[in-house]
Amino acid sequence: MVAFPGRGADQVGFERAELMRILDLYGRMVAAGEWRDYAMDFTRHAASFAAFRRTAERPQARLEKRPALRGKQGMWTLFGEHGQVLKRGHDLAAVLAPMERRLLKAVED
Repeated sequence: MVAFPGRGADQVGFERAELMRILDLYGRMVAAGEWRDYAMDFTRHAASFAAFRRTAERPQARLEKRPALRGKQGMWTLFGEHGQVLKRGHDLAAVLAPMERRLLKAVED
């Protein structure tokens, strides 16, 4: 996301490559029958992607991007169904790894 000079961005968003990676995982989870719906939320401080098994439930997984934490524990955080932090880091692929492993288990069953 590019802002005008001298003005900060109004909201945090996903870059195209990040969104492609996230939606690729989402598509494979849908094909495996694990997820059926998703939601995205963009605020001034964070962008989040939530995946649902059913629409009326709380998200089974939620990925959050907080650029302000880039220099600390990493701007990517993966939350589980009950809000617990599953993984944090600087690299999106590494943070998505627990979901990738879950996908492999779902396909093997």
